[in-house]
Amino acid sequence: MITTRAPLRIPLGGGGTDLPSYYQQFGGFILSAGIDKYVYLQLNTLKVEDFIRVKYSRTELVKDARDIEHPLLRECLLHTGTRGGLELSAMADVPGRTGMGSSGAFVVSLLAALHEHDREHMGRQELAEEAYYIESVKADQPVGKHDHYLAAFGGITCLDIDTDGVVSVSELAVSNHTMEELRSSLLVFFTGIERESFDILSQQESDTEKGDAEVIDSLHEVKRLGLLIKNVLEQGDLERFGELLHEHWIAKKKRSGRMSNPQIDAWYEAAMAAGASGGKLMGAGGGGFLLFYCAAHARQHLRESMAQEGLREMNFEFDLQGAKVLMNA
Repeated sequence: MITTRAPLRIPLGGGGTDLPSYYQQFGGFILSAGIDKYVYLQLNTLKVEDFIRVKYSRTELVKDARDIEHPLLRECLLHTGTRGGLELSAMADVPGRTGMGSSGAFVVSLLAALHEHDREHMGRQELAEEAYYIESVKADQPVGKHDHYLAAFGGITCLDIDTDGVVSVSELAVSNHTMEELRSSLLVFFTGIERESFDILSQQESDTEKGDAEVIDSLHEVKRLGLLIKNVLEQGDLERFGELLHEHWIAKKKRSGRMSNPQIDAWYEAAMAAGASGGKLMGAGGGGFLLFYCAAHARQHLRESMAQEGLREMNFEFDLQGAKVLMNA
């Protein structure tokens, strides 16, 4: 039995510039943090049976991987050439479709388990690229490289994406004190809204390819702010980071009318009135989790305000390990 896990992530800057429609023209930049909320994959070799059983929100039992309905499971198994006699079970700490990179973490965790089963060593970058290829090309989903790289690497990580798609990965150069303060100052709340991000991302891809000036200008601004956020964090200026997070959210909302809605805007305004310096909705938009930066003196007030709004806080720590094989027995 093999058990693997891959972390979800909290994007801190540059989100959306990892899609090929943008980085192939202008290059992309992402700053993001892996957190201790995971997608787990358990692989069990069946001794006397040659079928494939996969368990996620439902269960499928097939003789041939081509008959699996779940597109990511199917394409991962076909890509790795895995035959029958397997049982695969997926679990997650956080609901899917909530803007935390769960599909990317799922593919990374699944591939880590399949390669461990086949006794194949994969470097983190190779694993991230393979996961991105399967989700974007084989499963034909409108995704960028962000989620797969953070699931593979974890940490507080910078991704510089060249126009040819080559990704340079580096750790954010911050002191332990700044990292601890950053963690304490970031508060995450679940809106209760689960949404499919593909429509928003597909529209962004289409608009960028067509040269929509407003969308491209928004992405340029998000990238500029992402690089500025990197610099202020490395300088330890967390209050300025909070202000830039707010600017980042304003720029991000210009990308699509579906990025936010009146309810999300009301929650955001309530958080700002309660003492948050800045924040944003994570992921493609439309629902999921709200992230806020808040100085120590106002955190309890912010928590009380969000609780009154009916939002539940999610506590977390940073994950510094990335994708990992937990057990092979």
